[in-house]
Formats: sequence, structure tokens, C-alpha cells
Amino acid sequence: MKEVTGAKQFGLINLLKAGAAQLIVLHHLAFYGPMADQARPLMPALIDWLDEYGRIAVQVFLVVGGFLAAKSLSPQGHPGVANPLGTIWRRYIKLAPPFMAAMLLAVGASAIASQWMSHDSISAPPTLSQLSAHLLLLHDVLGYDALSAGAWYVAIDFQLYALVTLLLWGVGAIAGQGRQHWLVPALVALGVSVSLLYFNRDADWDVWAPYFFGSYGLGMLAWWAGDPARKPGDRALLLAIVVAPTLLALHIEFRSRIAVALAVACVLFLFGRIKLANVRGRAWALVDRMAAMSFSVFLVHFPVCLVVNAAFTRFVSEQPHAQACGMLVAWAASLAAGAAFHRWVEAPLGRKMAAFTQPAKTQPFAAGRTGMQSRAIAKLRAAR
Repeated sequence: MKEVTGAKQFGLINLLKAGAAQLIVLHHLAFYGPMADQARPLMPALIDWLDEYGRIAVQVFLVVGGFLAAKSLSPQGHPGVANPLGTIWRRYIKLAPPFMAAMLLAVGASAIASQWMSHDSISAPPTLSQLSAHLLLLHDVLGYDALSAGAWYVAIDFQLYALVTLLLWGVGAIAGQGRQHWLVPALVALGVSVSLLYFNRDADWDVWAPYFFGSYGLGMLAWWAGDPARKPGDRALLLAIVVAPTLLALHIEFRSRIAVALAVACVLFLFGRIKLANVRGRAWALVDRMAAMSFSVFLVHFPVCLVVNAAFTRFVSEQPHAQACGMLVAWAASLAAGAAFHRWVEAPLGRKMAAFTQPAKTQPFAAGRTGMQSRAIAKLRAAR
């Protein structure tokens, strides 16, 4: 979710990240209630759509994550990573500290909310082993309830990045680090096919990277297929190996999340490498700012929404208009909290934790299921 931007920015990627982050916030507002339950008579179609389909916006982050991983780890699609463990460690050190800070906020939010309401979205006080599992990004794998919605994505993002790093290193170690333009893309395409045709159809795999590799790999292939250094015929062939296995998988079993992932990958193939130089205007400045803090918004929005839900349940009338205003307050508060978290937690932590890493030859880019209730598990698994 995080991206380093400079004078020239990937405008489309920033737009996708900013928009997807808002959809995730609104989805969780609609899904978890109780404000949404009270406000539903005012806008049933909108709340039902956000409840059912807003979560699919996570596919944008998966595809964009793969696109940027290919850009940073293997821009030309060549095998080889000089220091795989160091690369994986740098990824972890970027993700885990702000993630744990957000989990501590979630613990505090649950404690406050429990004083004002009883609801399935409130987590029980965590155990030391549960916190340790979150710190290691293994909470889902070890069967612990997540402390916040969206926690599953951070763990999966780390798994996917580590998997790709090890793949590139392993292929480089076996085949050498020459200019094999096709070897790595072919292996990633094979991984996409296996993921979409097998792993992604079995929800028992949804705590592991192979379940999500189809979407992530589509983003990687979109980066390589859009490489202007490749011959037009090669680019067309790469595009074909993006589209063909995905269409086959959708023909066998249609999944809206995979259809969205394919659409995003095609858009990135066409426009993802376009940079906007010296862009001016308030609209693009807002998009860039929203994209920069999208990871922070993703991390902290659920604790904020939980507290606002509890406050409006305890202190405000159940009248639909009042509860709809509460949803708007929660949305705005999530954005404000995300901006503050980005400025005073995520960015400073990133600078401090950089001391624990060595300069990288390849610069990684850092980019939710909860066990809090059976309804959430079933519906969120259906979205993955």
C-alpha cells in the first residue's frame, strides 16, 4: 500500500490506492454496524452494496502490490535477488511496527467501545500469545482472532512479497542471473494459473499466499507486459498469459473478485507506467496525499469506526438520519486519524527502523478477515 513518490508520480496507481482505501473504510462501516443497521432504511441499496461488494476493493491493493513488487524486485523480469533474507527483513520492518501500533490502538478502541455497547465487532482483551502472533504476522496461520479488520491483509502482503523474493532468488541461483526475459514471467504465469484454478477455489487456503497469488501475480505480469523495452510481439504474448488463465478460471468458476483483479491488471498494463510530471491542482494534490496515507488509513480506520459506532449507539438517538450522520463522522474521523498516524507514527517509525536494515540493491515497496464473529468470517472468506 505504501509507495515512494517523487517529482514524477504514478498518477493512476495513486488514484487506485486512494479510491480503494475509501471503499474499504465504507465497506467496514456498512458491514460491522450498528450505525449502518439503523441508517439502512435511508439508503438500503447503497449500504447493501457496500456491505456485499465494497470489500472487493482489496483486489486493487493485491494487483497494485504485485505491480510494484515486480517494478522494485525485477524490473525487466530477470531472476536473481542478491540478499533475499535482507530483502524480506526490510519488508517486515516496514510493515510490522506500524501494524503493531495500529493493533494496540485497536485493543484500546475495543476497551472503550465495550463500555458503551455490546457487539460482535468488539474484541476480547488480547493474550500475550495473541499479540506475539500479530507481531510475527502469523495470527491467522496460528488460528488467533484478529484484533482489527484488515489485519489479515498485512500478513498476506508480507507472505506474497517473501514468496516472490524467494522465487526470484531461487531461479537466479539455479538458472543464473542472465537476461532470461521469459523464465520468471513464465513461472509467475504458472503460479497465477495454479492459484486461480486450485488454491483460490478452496477457502481453507485463505490464510496462505497461494490463495491470493493469482491477483498478485496478475499485477506482476502487467508490469512486465507493459515494458516498452520488450518487442511488441513479446508484450502481446505476455498480455495473453495474463488474460488467458484468468478467463479460463472465471469460466470454470466465476468469482467477481478475480474479474476485478483482471480488470485492474489490464488497466495497469495500459496506463500503469504513465508518470505525471509537475502535476498541479488541488484535485491531484488531494489524490497524492490520500494515496500516501492509504496504508495508515487502512490500519487505523477500524478502531476509529468502532469507537464512533459505540458512541453513537450509547449517546445518540437511533433515528436513521442521526445514525447516518454518525457514519459520515466515522468516515471523516478515519481519514483524519489516518493522516495523523501517517505523519506521527508510520513515517517516524519508518525512519527509525531504517537503522535496522542495510541499504538495498532492490528497493521494496510496502503495500482485512477477523475471527470476531462467524458472520464476518463467512462473508469475508467469500470475498477473497
